[in-house]
Amino acid sequence: MMGNTALDSWLKIGDVSSQTGLSVKTIRYYEEMGLLAPTTTRSESGYRLFTPQALKRLAFIKRAQSLGLSLSEIHEILEVYDSGEIPCGAMKQHLLGKVEAINEQIAALQMLKSELLGLLSGWQEPPPSDRLAQTICPNIQQIN
Repeated sequence: MMGNTALDSWLKIGDVSSQTGLSVKTIRYYEEMGLLAPTTTRSESGYRLFTPQALKRLAFIKRAQSLGLSLSEIHEILEVYDSGEIPCGAMKQHLLGKVEAINEQIAALQMLKSELLGLLSGWQEPPPSDRLAQTICPNIQQIN
């Protein structure tokens, strides 16, 4: 542990929480996952202490999550950063992957929408009684 004068620049977890808007529980979780590794230490009495750089990392984590990245993806990008490289290339690759996944989701949703519109266009109210005896909702179920 560093001398007391160096402790002046360290932040307690409550300070980090109030400055970032993240809960103490979330900050602890990120620390346990290794997302804050180079910016944390423990005091002699066991309190978590954070450098001001932790605020920068937490802001990055929040922004990356808002763009759809998982914590494991964010961890990979932070590892690039911690190795001394600019992580923008790694970030770009992850974001391109997100765009591809979104395109797949859009295609799946369009297929679902088409199926729903097809069902609705042939909707019968009330459903035929002979089909009702064999199904719960004949409008959406096929009779085998």
